[in-house]
Amino acid sequence: MLNTRIDAAQLRADMPLFTGPNWDFGSLRRVFEAIEQIAVDDLGLDTYPVQIEVITSEQMLDSYAAVGLPLMYRHWSFGKRFAYHETLYRKGLQGLAYEIVINSNPVICYIMEENSMTMQTLVMAHAAVGHNHFFKNNYLFRQWTDAGGILDYLSFARDYVAKCEEKYGLDAVERVLDAAHALKEHGVNRYAHRSRPNLAEERQRMEDRRAHEEATYNDLWRTVPTVDKEEEDEESAESEKEQGDTRGKLGLPEENLLYFIEKRAPRLADWQRELIRIVRNVAQYFYPQKQLQMMNEGCATFVHYEIMNRLHDKGLITEGSMLEFLHSHSSVVFQPGFDDPRFSGLNPYALGFAMMSDIKRICEDPTDEDREFFPEIAGGGDPYGVLRHAWANYRDESFILQYLSPAVIRKFRLFHVADDSSKPSLRVDAIHDEIGYRRIRSALSRQYDLSRREPDIQVVDVDLTGDRCLVLAHYVHDGVLLEEKTCRSVLRYAAQLWGYTVKLLEIEAATDKTLKTYESASEGK
Repeated sequence: MLNTRIDAAQLRADMPLFTGPNWDFGSLRRVFEAIEQIAVDDLGLDTYPVQIEVITSEQMLDSYAAVGLPLMYRHWSFGKRFAYHETLYRKGLQGLAYEIVINSNPVICYIMEENSMTMQTLVMAHAAVGHNHFFKNNYLFRQWTDAGGILDYLSFARDYVAKCEEKYGLDAVERVLDAAHALKEHGVNRYAHRSRPNLAEERQRMEDRRAHEEATYNDLWRTVPTVDKEEEDEESAESEKEQGDTRGKLGLPEENLLYFIEKRAPRLADWQRELIRIVRNVAQYFYPQKQLQMMNEGCATFVHYEIMNRLHDKGLITEGSMLEFLHSHSSVVFQPGFDDPRFSGLNPYALGFAMMSDIKRICEDPTDEDREFFPEIAGGGDPYGVLRHAWANYRDESFILQYLSPAVIRKFRLFHVADDSSKPSLRVDAIHDEIGYRRIRSALSRQYDLSRREPDIQVVDVDLTGDRCLVLAHYVHDGVLLEEKTCRSVLRYAAQLWGYTVKLLEIEAATDKTLKTYESASEGK
């Protein structure tokens, strides 16, 4: 474990910090101190304190299984993931990450003991500094995650699940966790909420009203003649109004399905609600990372590239180490062509690094084209200031929309193809001209918009006094429906947690037309 600092005065220029591939803890301390000095003095980075831990390949596989978290409750799916990655690794079909970094305070950075000293230098610059700065400063991480409390919460979660397994049995706990895991993508808050109504006060008013009715009850009312049709219509209208009032008090529509089930499911015990809460809190912790993969990895890659080059310029690493670094770096930022068997879309490391390196070029050595597209930053001479601002205030979608340049579009040979299902053929909609660059930038930005990649499913209604049916709505955009088999499977888990029937309506967002209906009853009914 490394959490001490070495006086920068101990570093001598023109003398390598290490020679050869072997490392020891003294070398790691000296190298990290040099990295930290460059990060603060040259790049102006602001980071959490760092805790570096050296782990084995098996421990790295274990971290894979626990979704990269140092503390995690037990669940069979983690063991399955461990066995899967271990089999591929032992057969040589998959490598392991050089590091894993945890968004916590202090930041925990795991590095592999099998790494050479050059690779340890690289991963510390990449993770312990690059990712660290991004975690601390990006607005989404600041808004949605609690770096200072996540480790304590994970410790609580692990212990609580273990106690529930002892008290209620392994099978009972796993049934709740299985269902909650199936719904965890729909257990996050995507937007800042307005203040909710005080439901405790509403409940107290309902109890006071019920007590008043009981106190003033008179048995003679049962002899009153039945109401006529007009009175029935009035009662029906009043009932609909009360139902609307109930939806308002419940905060419907509600985007966070797990939150609503946790708070409102009639049959759940308190310990089951707490298990659901644990799952959705962990899912919320990871929610910003899905919107920031390209920026996060691009930031870390750009930072390690800058730091490694400065270490070399100062004579602190050897030519051999620099060549080893460049070999690894070029592999990380490699972008296969569309006809390459390895192609699986745009490499987030490659695109992020290319855009951030291009921002530096635009700030320091702009062309006329750059001045036209980016008049605010072209020639400004402060590339790291511009990048720190971008890292703090943008996510993948908005970063691409703001900073993707024609030069990067040409480098990646991007163009826009319009795929209209109502037409017999594809159409090239944007090429490399002024209008085309802007269309390509806009189209690529939309592909990183999480709201377009994940289904918009909300709780829209619930009958708490009748059959207790929970009604969900999937708002369909661009004609993209849910995959039926998966939908029915996940809906069964929702019904299991809710305890009664759950109905899902697929509604066309533009017209409010119901396209398809799914229904699943609870196994207990």
